[in-house]
Amino acid sequence: MSVQLEREGRAAAAARVREGARVQRGALNFERLRAPFSLRCGALLIDYIVVVGVLALATLLARVFGGDVRRGGSFILFVGYLTTAGVAFVNFVLLANLSGRTLGKWIAGLRIERRDGEPLSVGRALLRHLVGYPLTLLTLGLGFLFAAFDPQGRALHDWLAGTVVVRSRQPRVTNLR
Repeated sequence: MSVQLEREGRAAAAARVREGARVQRGALNFERLRAPFSLRCGALLIDYIVVVGVLALATLLARVFGGDVRRGGSFILFVGYLTTAGVAFVNFVLLANLSGRTLGKWIAGLRIERRDGEPLSVGRALLRHLVGYPLTLLTLGLGFLFAAFDPQGRALHDWLAGTVVVRSRQPRVTNLR
């Protein structure tokens, strides 16, 4: 089915290029631009590798430079925890609000938008990541599986915040001759 959607997307993109037509943001077809579940999983994995990598680096630095485990190591580890929380906040809330993408979504070529096609606001980004993600995790990850079976590819946190994850890159237009 996705191959058929991709072919239809290419044909529509080629027609728009030939006609010079512009598509309004609110008129986007989210089914055609819907982010595949595998890309969403990959983007989430990249995001969490970044956050856990910062925490692992802080733990390593606390072990190497801690000296006195009770004082120096715990201070470095505390600073590492704060840095990890800061990186997570910047990645999941600020970047998502400013660009509609986290680092992982940027690498995967995905973007977070409201259902009406408008950019993500700070309130929706906070609701999506600070309320929706914990609720999704409390369901033992079942909230993420909603994206695999939902026709619009929306997970539990997307339903709560009224968002959708779409492809940010247009399908390639190839010579259809």
